[in-house]
Amino acid sequence: MPTIIEVAAMAGVSTATVSRVLSRPDQVSEKTRLRVLAIVRSSGYAPNVAARSLRTLRAAKILLTVPDISNPFFASVIRGAEEAARDAGYSVVVGDTRHDSAVEDQYADMLSRREVDGLIFLGHRLPDSLASLLAREGGAAPIVNGCEYSADLGVPSVHIDNAAASAEAIAHLADLGHRAIGVVTGPEISPISRDRLTGALRAAELRGLRDALHVEIGDYSAGSAFVATHALLAAGVTAIFCFSDEMALGALSAIGEAGLSCPRDVSVMGFDDLPLARYFQPALTTIAQPKGMIGRRTVELLVDILRGVECPRRQTTLAHTLVVRGSTAGPRTDR
Repeated sequence: MPTIIEVAAMAGVSTATVSRVLSRPDQVSEKTRLRVLAIVRSSGYAPNVAARSLRTLRAAKILLTVPDISNPFFASVIRGAEEAARDAGYSVVVGDTRHDSAVEDQYADMLSRREVDGLIFLGHRLPDSLASLLAREGGAAPIVNGCEYSADLGVPSVHIDNAAASAEAIAHLADLGHRAIGVVTGPEISPISRDRLTGALRAAELRGLRDALHVEIGDYSAGSAFVATHALLAAGVTAIFCFSDEMALGALSAIGEAGLSCPRDVSVMGFDDLPLARYFQPALTTIAQPKGMIGRRTVELLVDILRGVECPRRQTTLAHTLVVRGSTAGPRTDR
């Protein structure tokens, strides 16, 4: 394998230029970049990442932790993050915390030991071991939150307006004529679940439906919504809004088990717009989150912090979209 000095000589550039092409390509002209990359490929040259890390105290890695890696929502967020990290010269280490605070702390220790350059966490809890780092460095700490925004965290975040999105969902069902609406929330400890419930209650109150809103607590899983839906059907609801698409799938299953159909007997809405939502039977009306963009923006924000770039917008709110499909319709009039 050739050395960086030999690659530079073949390309007719300095070793510093070769290094910039491989680590900060945006700082090199396209003509030079393409020439160097062609020689790198043909010669089989690979940089010594370990040596570079020792010289710069840079691991070139970002740690991204998720509370439940089996949840398909996070797959799209991770993909967006990985693409942005690769563009910036970083690789991504993914950690599945499984809602376990001890596991969260174990992963956070990787940042303290400088095994990674920064942390993106998609859960709602900042690991205790990073509190001192945040207190010392404040906005310069290489820590960013995605999805589960809470002002109490005190870290930069990328998210949607969950309260507004939830209010839009309730408004959609109310505009269809539904007056008895069920809501299946996430766990009460979750900031986004609380925000979505706040938005749902606010929208129902504006339409004089606050007392007709039936709320059941779920945990974002299909199983929890399956159980909750049976309780809501017993209460006589004609529409159900679930705080995740996965829970909407559980609601559809419970409706079928009860001998009813969607949307003829009961309309169902989800949240997230998972890739499979359009293939549900019926296709699911839902709130679409820009999942890939959430992942990309969290990485871009973190990289700005790592490079010392001023970040005037510490909280980034991305747009959501109401996607209307076949699972919602007006209530039956022949009851």
